[in-house]
Amino acid sequence: MRSEAALPKWAAKPCMMGIDEAGRGPVLGPMVYGCLYCACSYQKALSTLNFADSKTLKEEKREELFENLKTDESIGWAVDVIDPRELSSKMLKKHKINLNEISHDSAIGLVSRVLNMGVLLTEVYVDTVGDAEKYRIKLSERFPSIKFVVAKKADSIYPVVSGASIVAKVTRDRALRDWVLDETAENMHRNFGSGYPGDPETKSWLDDHKHSVFGFPTLVRFSWGTCTSYSKHLVEVLWESDAADEDGLSERTRKRQLKLTNVGFTASKRKSEEIESSGKGRCKFFQARKLELLSEF
Repeated sequence: MRSEAALPKWAAKPCMMGIDEAGRGPVLGPMVYGCLYCACSYQKALSTLNFADSKTLKEEKREELFENLKTDESIGWAVDVIDPRELSSKMLKKHKINLNEISHDSAIGLVSRVLNMGVLLTEVYVDTVGDAEKYRIKLSERFPSIKFVVAKKADSIYPVVSGASIVAKVTRDRALRDWVLDETAENMHRNFGSGYPGDPETKSWLDDHKHSVFGFPTLVRFSWGTCTSYSKHLVEVLWESDAADEDGLSERTRKRQLKLTNVGFTASKRKSEEIESSGKGRCKFFQARKLELLSEF
């Protein structure tokens, strides 16, 4: 991405931007949002650079086009790489943030970043996520001075979005290819295929790398439904919770087990939350330290 210090003169003139993502569907690795921007007057020249929907191009061609656009002084670009741990954390938190919201926030972040650099954005083209018109209104309300065009398959219609598609796809491919596994078990390997749930190589890797206690390596988006089928092989985790004497519970019910199952620890969630919020059944460790469950900070 061009730095603010090296902002070209054309950035002070009306500019257009395209935004697209790569890696929305895979169960492995990050999701990447990419953008490409240039002066509106460069639009015709942009259409001659042979950009296309990255999914229709071979890897070698995508790499070539990416290297070309990096050296083109008439083009700027930026990426937002969203770690798989962040995706799962947001999708499994108490107040869940779904994938569409995460995607919208990433696109908004890219627009804000480029505007803050001093680029005069007047037009932004976006490949839709969810309802196209609702998404357009959301973006327009946030950035009223910019004209937004939100369309299905925008990456195959608008060259500026095609360019963004290549930026996002190549960045994700390189991130996955160069991924350094945090885990150090002896049987860890990197033959995980494309990372898509339907890929036999990916399925085999997930099966080889599940752990009965710790689940999956951090490369895995464990909030994905793909991971649910592996939960039957996990060890049940039982947490002993001791109720305080003043709660008036009988000895039989003073000690109970709260069972957490599945990768997302979702079983009996309502019951365990009710016990925790009431103070009954709270582990002595938390009682002694006067720690309480907070729903808001």
